[in-house]
Amino acid sequence: MEMFSIASGSSGNCICAGNDDTHVMIDAGISGKKIEAGMNTYDLTTRDMAGILVTHEHIDHVSGLGVVMRRYGLPVYTTEGTIKAILRDGRIGKVDESLFHVIEPDQVFQIGSLLVKPIRISHDAADPVAYIIRDGSNGKKVGVITDLGKYDDYIVSNIKGLSAVLLEANHDVNMLEVGPYPYQLKRRILSDYGHLSNNLSGQLLGKILNDNMEHVFLGHLSEQNNYGRLALETVCDEVTDGDNPYKGRDFNITVASRHEVSERVIV
Repeated sequence: MEMFSIASGSSGNCICAGNDDTHVMIDAGISGKKIEAGMNTYDLTTRDMAGILVTHEHIDHVSGLGVVMRRYGLPVYTTEGTIKAILRDGRIGKVDESLFHVIEPDQVFQIGSLLVKPIRISHDAADPVAYIIRDGSNGKKVGVITDLGKYDDYIVSNIKGLSAVLLEANHDVNMLEVGPYPYQLKRRILSDYGHLSNNLSGQLLGKILNDNMEHVFLGHLSEQNNYGRLALETVCDEVTDGDNPYKGRDFNITVASRHEVSERVIV
């Protein structure tokens, strides 16, 4: 299995994961041109994607979806609620609706040689999910876990045993509270339907780390309320101080950039 981030942040999200046989795109929240350039970094093209997994309908996850659907005719997998929200909004333009494939949380489905499990997340969207992607040949699993305001035993149990993960570390609580955002927006971000803070991200990571974890990307960082070094230090401190056998620096943990393609992690 391999995994890399083309963009991750409040301004746009697009991740690629796959194996020698099958690759999928997770979200298309940047322009088609940037998606293609990101794929080309690792000798892939958008046309090589076997499908697009959409987490939810917010614009930073679907702004390039319409272009990609029209240009390449790629199938799109997401929940029924997300499909309805995307089409109702109309911001992706006219698309061939037959390209949409309805998936159900907790129901594993197959794309090529990949097995995909969507899991429910707590976010202020129609029917949002995160994704666990497993290589059907060797069982290695990677996860894209962003846009959740909280985690619980259900989340933890579903994302144990991963070899790599892109995990949300959206904001520093202090930066958010004293920052320029309107009060209502601050309340939304801090709510159970908002985004994971650096501290909560580190606490969740401490619960899912395992000896086979080869890489952790911290993703979906806020441009206004976070910065890479702070997110990394806070998450590592939470792991080190938590009730687990690991230290924060025991693992390869990096920050997925808002504008630059990440390293390609192969597990």
